[in-house]
Amino acid sequence: MSARRASGILLHPTSLPGPHGSGDLGASAYHFVDWLAAGRQSLWQVLPLSGIGPGNSPYMSPSVFAGNEMLIALAPLKESTWLSDEEILPESDLDEARVDFSAVKIFRETRLRLAAKRFFAKSREAEDFVAFCDKSRDWLDDYALFKALDKKYTGNIWQDWPDSIAAREKSAIDSARLDLSDEIDFWKFCQWRFFTQWALLKRYANEHGVRIIGDLPIFVDSHSADVWAHRALFDLNADGRPRVVSGVPPDYFSATGQRWGTPLYAWSAHKESRYSWWIARLLAVLRLCDLVRIDHFRGFESYWEIPADAPNAIGGRWLSGPGAGFFDAFEPELKKARGENAPFRIIAEDLGEITDATRALRKSIGLPGMRILQFAFDGHADNPYLPHNFDETRTVVYTGTHDNDTTVGWWESLDAHCRDYVLRYLCSDGKEIHWDMIRAAMASVAEFAVIPMQDVLGLGAEHRMNRPGGETGCWEWRFTWSKVTPRHAGRLAEFADIYGRQAFFGR
Repeated sequence: MSARRASGILLHPTSLPGPHGSGDLGASAYHFVDWLAAGRQSLWQVLPLSGIGPGNSPYMSPSVFAGNEMLIALAPLKESTWLSDEEILPESDLDEARVDFSAVKIFRETRLRLAAKRFFAKSREAEDFVAFCDKSRDWLDDYALFKALDKKYTGNIWQDWPDSIAAREKSAIDSARLDLSDEIDFWKFCQWRFFTQWALLKRYANEHGVRIIGDLPIFVDSHSADVWAHRALFDLNADGRPRVVSGVPPDYFSATGQRWGTPLYAWSAHKESRYSWWIARLLAVLRLCDLVRIDHFRGFESYWEIPADAPNAIGGRWLSGPGAGFFDAFEPELKKARGENAPFRIIAEDLGEITDATRALRKSIGLPGMRILQFAFDGHADNPYLPHNFDETRTVVYTGTHDNDTTVGWWESLDAHCRDYVLRYLCSDGKEIHWDMIRAAMASVAEFAVIPMQDVLGLGAEHRMNRPGGETGCWEWRFTWSKVTPRHAGRLAEFADIYGRQAFFGR
């Protein structure tokens, strides 16, 4: 991570405005980059760019390497003559204010299939497409086949597919690749378009002084190409189902903990392979983004193991993670890929119940951690999340994350005692508490300050992105450009100027 001060906005692309039911990598994303530049903001933090899974969560993807096909902008497909003007007209059931994932998936996938059919009818051997497939074959072949099989056996997890397919017997896999070749090609086409569009958007952002912070979930969904293709790397029963699952014990977010339900790693198998799968994964996300936040960093020091049949996370236990050896294996590969002096460019999400051992691991590797201002105001002056207690400059401060309430929603939920402490600490009258919190983040010694877009707009709890443990209504938030005024960018630019947060701007 750079030693220069910078600031930016947390906003997942699905939250962007646009006519097709959810934000994507099209015109509104470029406009957002322009807006960031106007506000002198040089960081854009996103959630995982991979596909969504149960609960529409981007942290439960069918592949850690593949991009989210629903982020593919449709207008460029029209420009390539693969879609018509009429075919990209929005439909009435596509919501401007929330993402209706079911409607969006139907609308967008229908158009993507039309585009793919026309592409393959005219230019099946297009040089760019062939080159992409060849370069990406280490993960793309398994992913495209997994998606094709998932469609064939709709409603069944891969552990319930025919035994020969679930076990990846060569003759069964070879036969499936032949029988499902058109469907496999469709998913490869989608990945080609996603990575092509993302590369253009990222280049535009970089040229306008904006760096992208990506997000890498530590765990992987059980129903994924990764677990299906690499069973030995996960702690599974003989039938491929998780023996134990991931989560965290009771904490700030939940009295019963969080039962994420994803399989845990067979860390001994990863160590034996010198963490080759993990290294490929980390390098892939660092090619996609300029920096990356690793979710649940504590899991590398110790992780919470929950019996697979447990209804919640209360009855779990802590076990030792791979520790520093994991990062020791990764460092030479990073230098090989990006140069001898390449920095790690990783942010450790070190929230929750963090131990001295976890702090020591993070510091020994030299990774910055995170500070959340909403966690700071318990009325105690020694709270480590209060800006005057930041004991490291190499840290990233947030008013809140995608898991928090919006700052306005948080403020409205506080009792009178906490409110009084917040007002006195921030020298605030409470009328624009979101801007007072943003100023506190910007003024802190933390090198990076990242603000959720909802807090810039001063939105309430109904605009929250995620409720940890919530099963419905999460990940759906969107905004419209009509809610964004020149004052928003102006205030951000003023704070960036006052507090010296223009590290990457114009570079």
